[in-house]
Amino acid sequence: MIGKRHQMFIAGKWVDAAGGATFDDMNPYTGEVYARVPAGSRKDATLAIEAAHDAFPEWAATPPAARRQIFLKAADVMERRRDELVRAMMEEVGGTIGISMFQMHFVPGLYRMAAGAAYDVKGETIPADHAGSFFMAIRQPAGVVACFAPFNVPYILGSRSFALPIAYGNTAVLKPSEEAPITGGLLLAEIFEEAGLPPGVLNVITGTREAAEEIGDEMISHPAVRRISFTGSTEVGRIIAEKAGRHLKRAVLELGGKDPLIILGDADVDYAVDAAAWGAFLHQGEICMSTERLIVEKSIAKEFTQKLKERALAIPMGDPTNPATAIGPLINQRAVEKVHAHVEEAVANGAHLVAGGQYDNLVYHPTVVTDVTTDMRLFTEQTFGPVAPIVVVNDWEEALAVANDSKYGLSAGIITGDFTRALDMALRLETGMVHIGDQTVNDEPQAPFGGVKGSGYGRFGGQAALDEFTELR
Repeated sequence: MIGKRHQMFIAGKWVDAAGGATFDDMNPYTGEVYARVPAGSRKDATLAIEAAHDAFPEWAATPPAARRQIFLKAADVMERRRDELVRAMMEEVGGTIGISMFQMHFVPGLYRMAAGAAYDVKGETIPADHAGSFFMAIRQPAGVVACFAPFNVPYILGSRSFALPIAYGNTAVLKPSEEAPITGGLLLAEIFEEAGLPPGVLNVITGTREAAEEIGDEMISHPAVRRISFTGSTEVGRIIAEKAGRHLKRAVLELGGKDPLIILGDADVDYAVDAAAWGAFLHQGEICMSTERLIVEKSIAKEFTQKLKERALAIPMGDPTNPATAIGPLINQRAVEKVHAHVEEAVANGAHLVAGGQYDNLVYHPTVVTDVTTDMRLFTEQTFGPVAPIVVVNDWEEALAVANDSKYGLSAGIITGDFTRALDMALRLETGMVHIGDQTVNDEPQAPFGGVKGSGYGRFGGQAALDEFTELR
C-alpha cells in the first residue's frame, strides 16, 4: 500500500523538504506505509525558525480577543473532524478507541483554555521606598518557541507544546516525532490553518530519526529561538538540557517516568484492580504517566495479584481500529524488544511471570510480574509497555520508601481508605504529581504538569506555563 504524500507547513504554506526527500511513516499494526512524509533537514528548520521570527512582532501585538477567537475556532474544527482524527490516531500510532477519544475531549478543552489565557499576560505595580516612585513589572511574550513532541499521545502532547505559548503571543516551530508526524504535527497545522492562524505563527517540520540530531541542534542553537518545549525520553531530554544550557535558553522538559501506584491494605481490592489495569495497560502502557510499579501492602497482595491476573488475561488485543480492542500494537520493533528484555531479565533473576510475557508481531500481551526487586530494570527503567510489576511491602512507610527509590519523579497514585494518611504520603512522595484515590494517569489542561529528578523540570499547563513562556520585565 502506498500512503498519502504530505508536506510540511512553513510560513503558512505547504512545502516539500528543501532537498525533496521523503520517508515512509508506517502503520504499526498492519506494517503498511501509512503516509509519505517530507524528510526535513537543518535547512528546513532554519526556514521554519525564520518564518516564526518574522511573524513574531505582529502576532505579539495582536489583541488577545483575536488570539482568543482563533483558539476557539480551532477547538470547534477539531471536534468537527473528530472521526477523521481518531482514525488517524489508530492507523499511525496504534492507539485504541480509549486513548484516541480521550484526546478528542482533552485537546479542544486545552484550546479553549488557551483562548482564555490570551488575557493572562498581565503586569503589576510594586511599591518603592523612594518617595513619589513605584516599580512596574510587565510580562511579554518571549519570542520563538522550539517545540518537540513525542509519538505516544500526539494530539495532546503536540498541542500542549505550542498552544499556551502561542496564546501568550509567542510563535512556534513544532517538530513531531518521526513515528507520528501526521497526528503529532501536520494535522494540527491543518486545524490552525483553518482556524485562521496567521502565516508563520505555527510552523511544522518533519524529519527522520537519523536527521533528528541536526534538526534539534538548529532548533536550539538558532539565535531567534528563545524558549524550548520538549516532551520525550530522559536520555534525549538530558541532551536538550545540555545544549539549551550552553546557549543560555530556558527549557521546559517533561521526561520519562516509572510511576508508582501505592495500594494499602485498607483499599477496596476490586477498585484497586480496576485502577491498576487502567493505569498500566491503557494505550499499551505507552504513556509517560503509565503505572509502571504497583506497590501493594502484603495483607491484600495475594487477592490483588490474582484478580489483576484475571483482568489481564481477559483484555482484548489486536487491531486498534476495532472498537472492542483495548491493547493495540507498540510503536515499533525496538519498543517490543525493550519491553520483552525487561520482562525476561526480571524472570531470569527470580521474578514470577503471572500473565503475559509474550507478543504477536508488535502486540505485546498485558503482563503481570510479581516478586520484582529494586535492582531489576523492570523496577528501575521506564519500560513503556503493558507490563504491571508488583512489589509487596509490609506497611505504608515501606511503600513510601520503595516509591521514592527511583531516579524518576513524574506521577504517582495512592489508593487507601485513609485520606489523611494518603495526603501525608503525597506530601512526601518525590514526584511532580500525586493522584489520591486513583491511578497515575490523569491530567487536565488547567493544572501544572511536570516532574522532578530524572523526569525533568519546568511546568506545562495552567498559570505555571505563563512563567515558563513569557518574559517578566
